[in-house]
Amino acid sequence: MVTVLDRTNGLPRARHPEKARREDTLKLAKPDWIRVKAPGSPVWRETNEIVRANKLVTVCEEAGCPNIGECWSKKHATFMILGDTCTRACAFCNVRTGMPEAVDAGEPERVADAVAKLGLHHVVITSVDRDDLADGGAKHFADVIGAIRRASPQTTIEILTPDFLRKDGALETVVAAKPDVFNHNLECVPSLYLTVRPGARYFHSLRLLQRVKELDPEIFTKSGIMVGLGEERNEVLQLMDDLRSADVDFLTIGQYLQPTKKHHAVMRFVTPDEFRSYETMAYAKSFLMVSASPLTRSSHHAGEDFARLKAARAARRPAAVAAE
Repeated sequence: MVTVLDRTNGLPRARHPEKARREDTLKLAKPDWIRVKAPGSPVWRETNEIVRANKLVTVCEEAGCPNIGECWSKKHATFMILGDTCTRACAFCNVRTGMPEAVDAGEPERVADAVAKLGLHHVVITSVDRDDLADGGAKHFADVIGAIRRASPQTTIEILTPDFLRKDGALETVVAAKPDVFNHNLECVPSLYLTVRPGARYFHSLRLLQRVKELDPEIFTKSGIMVGLGEERNEVLQLMDDLRSADVDFLTIGQYLQPTKKHHAVMRFVTPDEFRSYETMAYAKSFLMVSASPLTRSSHHAGEDFARLKAARAARRPAAVAAE
């Protein structure tokens, strides 16, 4: 046990080691490399107005993304469908938890309208977990993809989905809608799942990503994790191997930032050099694309990354044909 002075009477009192460690990490100051500029440019305000006019929810706001100023100033926004209330309570996430409202049947058309008004070449669509729905919201994902295809045929579509745990046929419904990129984040190494992502199952998420490739090999698959949650380096490297075994194309690694004192503490701030090392190792393990930096997030620079992802696949395919 850790001994500290009781503020009420000055006498020693015991503090549980784990609680002491978490309390101490709350005192960690953000290093210079994690700081960003506050939003507020004219284009940011225009993006904000379009989001509000279409009564849409964005993960940029709900999750408190540090890149919102940069992305919205480029008219890049990640739309969060199926409401703003999640049926799970992950220890890292700032999205509201509770019983969600009924699915909004008009949402797909409003999302498509916003995509058209923003002139997006690439759009990212994500959602809360909807364990209350028989299909986990899979049909709604497909409806949104279809609406965007009709309104903006040239726009490429990236989806960031929940795990559809115990929802038979849900994944097949989403894949049949043919998104260009299917992203599902592992979020953290498996040893942290019980504390960080208790409602999910690590190997189910891996199998989900693998199954996408089995259903449609042309769809790019993508997954991401946060670091600074208490993981060990060797655990991150093993996770990379697991993702490659599932034939995942694109890996993102970013610094975890604690939304509130009620959430999982930041155990440490990973240095830019460590992120560069992770990126080097991931490329050595044959990912097509890797984005690893303190401010990397799943949808950050998604449009530019999609173009690079296609180029990387095209460059690798001739070599594969020659090897045959």
